[in-house]
Amino acid sequence: MLDLLGADLADLENLTNELNLPRFRAKQLFHWVHRQGVTAIGEMSNIPGKLQEILSEKAFITRPKLITTSKSKKGDTIKFLLKFSDGVMVETVLMTYERTASRDRNTVCVSTQAGCAMGCVFCATGMDRMERNLTAGEIMAQVWTAQRYCREYKLDQVTNVVYMGMGEPLANLPVVLKSIHLLNHPEGLGIGMRRMTISTCGLVPQIYQLADAALPVTLAVSLHAPDNEGRSSLMPINKKYPLEEVLKAADYYAEKTGRRVTYEYALFRGVNDSEEDGAKLCRLMHNRLANVNIIPSNEVPESGFQSPEPEVLAKFVQKLAACGVNAVVREEKGGDINAACGQLRRRIRGK
Repeated sequence: MLDLLGADLADLENLTNELNLPRFRAKQLFHWVHRQGVTAIGEMSNIPGKLQEILSEKAFITRPKLITTSKSKKGDTIKFLLKFSDGVMVETVLMTYERTASRDRNTVCVSTQAGCAMGCVFCATGMDRMERNLTAGEIMAQVWTAQRYCREYKLDQVTNVVYMGMGEPLANLPVVLKSIHLLNHPEGLGIGMRRMTISTCGLVPQIYQLADAALPVTLAVSLHAPDNEGRSSLMPINKKYPLEEVLKAADYYAEKTGRRVTYEYALFRGVNDSEEDGAKLCRLMHNRLANVNIIPSNEVPESGFQSPEPEVLAKFVQKLAACGVNAVVREEKGGDINAACGQLRRRIRGK
C-alpha cells in the first residue's frame, strides 16, 4: 500500500502506470494530497467513484489520531500529540510569530522519529525508548495537522518548518530529504527551503551527506558545551563524533552551501554557563560562518537540570557579543504547555 501523503510525483506516476491510468491522474492525486490536504481518497471530487475504490485498494493517506491539543496562555504556541495507526505517539508544535519589521511566520516543529536513541541527558524524548523512524507521510501529516489548524483559525499558512521535534533528523535522513522536497514543491505547500531548518546532535557522516545534497536549508548543530569533556557528559554521541569532527563537518556544510550554520547552546545552571565556558565558546566560533542560538533551558524535572539565572544568561550573551560572535537568545514559547520535546508524551503515557 502506498501512502499518498509521503508520495512524490514519481511515486504517483508509478502507481497510475501500474493501474493503467492516464498520466494526468498522478498530478490530480498530488494536487489533492499536497495542495488541498485531503485526508481520504473519497474526498477527491474529480476522481470517479469507481476509480476511488480501485485506488483505495492500492493506496491510503496517513491520518494520525489527534490525542490532545494544548494552547499556551499567550496563544502563540499550540502543541499536538498525535498517534499513528500502530500506536506510536509523537509531538508536533505550531508557533506563531507576529513581526513589525518582517512578515509574520507560522512555524511548525516536526518530529522525525518516535523516541530517540541519542540519549542526551537533558532531553525528555531521550528518556524514552527509541521506537522507530517516522515515514515521509508521517512527517507530512504533522505539517498538515498544523496547516489545518491555521486554516480553521484563519491564520496564514505554515511558512516555516523546523526538524527539531522528537528524534534525530539525520538518523532518518533519506525520509527527511523526501519530506523537504514534498513541502517545497510548487504544486504543494510551496514552503521555501530557506525557511526549513534541520537540527542534529552531530552525526558527522550525515552532515557531509546533507551538505553534498546542496539544499539551501539551515543546519542547526546542538552544541551545548564548548569542550569534549562537557559535551560528552551531556550528549553521549560526542564520544563517537567528538567536537572537532562535528565542527569540521559543519564548516564543510557552510562552505558547500554558503549558508550560516546555527549552533544551539542550551544553558544549564552551574553546568555550562560559566565565564570560562563563554570564553571557550568564543574561541570555538571565531572566524566561523555561524550563528549561535542561546537557549534558556527548559526544566525537565526528571533530568535535574535547571534554567540559568537571568543575570548569568545576560552576561553569557554579552561575552559572546564582545568577542564578535553573532549570538541571540531564542524566544521562549510554550513553557506552560510542556512544549519541550517529549514532555507531553511522557505526561500522557504516565496517566
